[in-house]
Amino acid sequence: MGELTGRTVLVTGAGRGIGRAEALYLASCGANVVVNDPGVEIDGRGGDEGVAAAVADEIRARGGRAVADTGSVTDWVDAQRMVELAVAEFGDLHAVVNNATIEVNKGLERLTEAEFDDVVAVKLKGTFAVSRWATEYWRGQVDDGVRTDRAIVNTASGSGLLNPLPTQTNYAAANAGVAAMTTVHAVELRRLGVRVNCVSPSMVRTRLTNPVPGMDQAPPEGELDPKDPAVVAPLVAYLVSEGCPLTGQVLSVRGGSIAVNHGWTRGEQINKDSELWTVPELAENLTALPLEDPFDRLAIAVGGALGIDGRDAFEAMVNAELDKS
Repeated sequence: MGELTGRTVLVTGAGRGIGRAEALYLASCGANVVVNDPGVEIDGRGGDEGVAAAVADEIRARGGRAVADTGSVTDWVDAQRMVELAVAEFGDLHAVVNNATIEVNKGLERLTEAEFDDVVAVKLKGTFAVSRWATEYWRGQVDDGVRTDRAIVNTASGSGLLNPLPTQTNYAAANAGVAAMTTVHAVELRRLGVRVNCVSPSMVRTRLTNPVPGMDQAPPEGELDPKDPAVVAPLVAYLVSEGCPLTGQVLSVRGGSIAVNHGWTRGEQINKDSELWTVPELAENLTALPLEDPFDRLAIAVGGALGIDGRDAFEAMVNAELDKS
């Protein structure tokens, strides 16, 4: 495979899980890869420089080109440096894959300010920071008369976009923010020749999802494993490839299925133009509209996957978990 030969891609959070699978696949397609990962724990603590280095070594051992970076996407200067590293090492930067994330799952009444801030900093601010410095470099290139195909691929999750998962106030909010930022940046950066899309993996086996029941199950050898992080990589490779026409899209990935998400859309409405609504009128008219209980949506999406039959049983399970978190 040589679809990405000569293109340089910076992948954040590339030391493990989905990011590692993306980095390896991109390199196999011929891309030069900057493997960014500070090697932190799931909740963002600690650090291990060997995590990014191991993936870069693996790529080079397979005949690819890669360099490791251990900066934090939450650090403004580190975000700038990883972009500069790509240019210094490989002569240019064609694409950024914002994959870095951490998780701290707790019920709202137990979640601390720091735990909220830390998750949002990595997922949302980190996506912004790396994209911002990459765009400054690309804007400079355009100003100098160098215009070529560039791309940003952000990473969100069904949590925040499709499923209101309990204990994920911070994670869901950050992912929803990433999806919104994707569409804004797609509009802004079109003038610079930069495409911006978002992938939203679901039910993929990583450090973050290992505790979910059933995630450790794998199909017989030789069959496609729908939970393997590698299922996301071909889509990312396509989105960063030169000539890909897509921009402003948020794409859900689950096994071999890829779906286009349409985000918030206006539903049915009530109207009154002559005077202000009264509270009793609102009580009568709003409740007559088709309204969705997010718990019902969650029970269908997650309860079924966990083998829990019925909304009441699923709600009891969720409430029990919240009381423990």
